Amino acid sequence: MPALPPLREVIRRHGLAARKSLGQNFLLDLNLIARIARAAGSLEGVNVVEIGPGPGGLTRALLQHGAKSVTAIERDERCVAALQELVAAYPERLMVVSGDALGIDPASLVPPPRQIVANLPYNVATALLLRWLPQLGSYSSLTLMFQKEVAERLMAEPRSKEYGRLTVLVQWLAKVRRLFDVPAKAFVPAPKVTSTLVRIEARAAPAAICRREHLERVTAAAFGQRRKMLRQSLKSLGVAPEPLLAATGIPPTARAEELSVHQFCALARELEKAETLAAEARGERR
Repeated sequence: MPALPPLREVIRRHGLAARKSLGQNFLLDLNLIARIARAAGSLEGVNVVEIGPGPGGLTRALLQHGAKSVTAIERDERCVAALQELVAAYPERLMVVSGDALGIDPASLVPPPRQIVANLPYNVATALLLRWLPQLGSYSSLTLMFQKEVAERLMAEPRSKEYGRLTVLVQWLAKVRRLFDVPAKAFVPAPKVTSTLVRIEARAAPAAICRREHLERVTAAAFGQRRKMLRQSLKSLGVAPEPLLAATGIPPTARAEELSVHQFCALARELEKAETLAAEARGERR
């Protein structure tokens, strides 16, 4: 392995004071960084995409752990400049892409087999995951760091306070497993929350059949007024909720957090049927 300068020296030389506006919290503990890389599993022959590498601590660990290649997406030009030293050390295996990850399709950057491994910026972590969900099957896995409260929402069970729209949309397509927690003091600067590393893997098939657009609308309506009974909260769908609930066997007095992923999918299918019938009645084609 090439000799590399300490991360703190890289940060000092390039003036990489973490910026709150970019959701930056740097991990500098090499043992912890190596543990994250190992948690991603064997990387032999795998093309890894990393989001928000910062000074490159995890980037180094992924390369040293045996990744075939690492493609790092970074929007902070200061960090892009700092990472060029690492590119020089690994010219055949590391590529740095300057840009906003919200506007980039990671799967288009590298061939399979591919993984995403990242300490995600807190301010865009959920938005990034939702953007990646439709193409989850393109990756062998996603190993991602979230705020602990977000990770708990991903893994939540019905009837818990953490269970919500994000839970349903993710668990419909994926299996989520907690790997380990990371204390705030491990970061520079230290955030006010604990972080959690999770493994996300695509299901062989969705948990139940339905169209994504209808599931998104049903969950948005139900959890948008989660304290109200479904007979009231689902009125925002634009169709009468009672027939939808009756067709799925869901009590109209139930609330959003009481429903399973399968029940939300059933509601999504009934919504599609209702809208199709309404369109046909108007002489429209769907």
